[in-house]
Amino acid sequence: MKHLFYTLAATLAIVLAMASCDKSDEIIIPTPTPDNPDTPSAEAVIIEAGADGSLGGVLIGTRYSVDYSTGERSETVNTKQSVFDRNFDTFFASNQRSGTWVGLDLGEKHVITKIGYSPRIGQAGRVQLAVIEGANEADFSDAMPIYLIPEPGVEREMNYAEINCSRGFRYVRYMTPYNVRCNLAELAFYGTKGEGDDSKLYQITNLPLVVINTAGNAEIESKEYEITSTVYVIGEDGTYLHTDRKTGVRGRGNASWNFPKKPYRLKFDKKVNLLGAPAKAKKWTLINNYGDKSLLRNILAFEISRRVGLEYTPFCQPVDVVLNGEYRGCYQLCDQIEVDKGRVDITEMEPSDNADEALSGGYLIEIDAYAESEISYFWSKRGIPVTIKSPDDDEITERQADYIKDYFNRMEQSVFGTPADRDDFTKFLDLDSFLRHFIVGELSGNTDTYWSVYMSKDRGSDQFKTGPVWDFDIAFDNDIRTYPVNGKSDFVYTVGSAAGGDVMKNFVNQIIKNNKPARERLEELWSEMRASGQISVESLTEYINQTAQMLQASQRLNFLRWPILDQMVHENPQALGSFNAEVGTVRSFIKGRIPFMDQRIISE
Repeated sequence: MKHLFYTLAATLAIVLAMASCDKSDEIIIPTPTPDNPDTPSAEAVIIEAGADGSLGGVLIGTRYSVDYSTGERSETVNTKQSVFDRNFDTFFASNQRSGTWVGLDLGEKHVITKIGYSPRIGQAGRVQLAVIEGANEADFSDAMPIYLIPEPGVEREMNYAEINCSRGFRYVRYMTPYNVRCNLAELAFYGTKGEGDDSKLYQITNLPLVVINTAGNAEIESKEYEITSTVYVIGEDGTYLHTDRKTGVRGRGNASWNFPKKPYRLKFDKKVNLLGAPAKAKKWTLINNYGDKSLLRNILAFEISRRVGLEYTPFCQPVDVVLNGEYRGCYQLCDQIEVDKGRVDITEMEPSDNADEALSGGYLIEIDAYAESEISYFWSKRGIPVTIKSPDDDEITERQADYIKDYFNRMEQSVFGTPADRDDFTKFLDLDSFLRHFIVGELSGNTDTYWSVYMSKDRGSDQFKTGPVWDFDIAFDNDIRTYPVNGKSDFVYTVGSAAGGDVMKNFVNQIIKNNKPARERLEELWSEMRASGQISVESLTEYINQTAQMLQASQRLNFLRWPILDQMVHENPQALGSFNAEVGTVRSFIKGRIPFMDQRIISE
């Protein structure tokens, strides 16, 4: 009777797999691809339940193994059946190096309570960062992590881990870590039949977990084209869950898109408030922080933005990310910079807003060194590159584009013009927001500050407001072009190409150095911030220490996946070899930077 049940279960699994999977190298019954023949693999293999209580089911997983004696792919040597043969001397070695897996179709839902695994002899480290997943769709499109193996395994014995996930799953699997051909000797699942519930889900560390399963396990290779994906956001010690089966996921970023660890943009099917963020919105970003080996420079800069009183600071929350069953590291879940309530809260324009006061706003623009790579952009009369972020590329009208270009040129002329013009530039530019934004950029020593400056103009307003702040991965002494920042005699924006070119350097000079009322207001604002204690070595050092402690568990796994602590990547001026040393650089920078700012602002 048991064999009859499993035969029926196997048949159903095959039908479901054939109906819903298009990444054929990963299921028992493949469809033709360049790596697969037309013929299906052998008939389904039944794994009997173990005397120790381990679960039985239909064997599922990546079809091809590798025969190490020939280097050729195989279906008879080092196959996936080896992980359930209770023999530590045999192992599954997949033909592909990454994205491979092995598991069971349990026939019905089970709440998994324990797993067991053993690495291939001589390859104990190959199990580290493997992700164990459960699913209820045969193609694992709804897969959810239930465990990540954090350490190398012990050879010739079963390594056990308790599972703390209350959801029931029919399909369970071991996902191969990046670039290791699986190399697994034994695998076992334990649990009880049942639907379970979502009262307690798994988080890899103390940080929230973002899970992305793209359609067909497709790699995200474009910044333009979205892949429809299932996305889970899990937080609050596994008691918070947001699920969206229609999320559009694509790449994002400029220089950061070229890093091995990719940044992403998520567009949910409906607006959502994630993890207590102020905004309820569809679009969110996953910042990779690849070149920032402290993993906290953006977080710290955003905290400084809040403390100096900028009207809007982007929401950010460090998270762990699993993409298509592979652990991808520690990321930063952030707002998408856009016009919306809880974000850049100005009037959102319609294509019909082409006259009178309706034409006056709201606009979101970015002074952007990469403007020419965008669709909707212009060059100012003096050569400042500007991207129009809102209205959107496909909605902005010619009259709206002409209006904001003309108004930016009027603002620019007021800054650069005659003494009478310069005395009245605040008619077009909100001085306090510009100065607060300036303080964040200079206090952080951010080379990128004037390569990317967001500004907005609301309907009925005559002024551009500066902000929000963005992009601090090379701030806090992390840019070889300006390192050491505190060794410079002037503000960092004056150094080399830090301002993105002479035009922006001169633009800032006109306000910060050549306008007496603006200089006086800068000193007044800075003195208020220092007197309040919001900006002090002690308070910011405490914040750095708390943030570093929060990141400890995640950073360890991140740098196992991306072992770059001893490498200089992006614009790094040094490679210190440890997370704690990298955090120490940020801490030391703040200790020297605040006295520098006191001297440079107040003493002038």
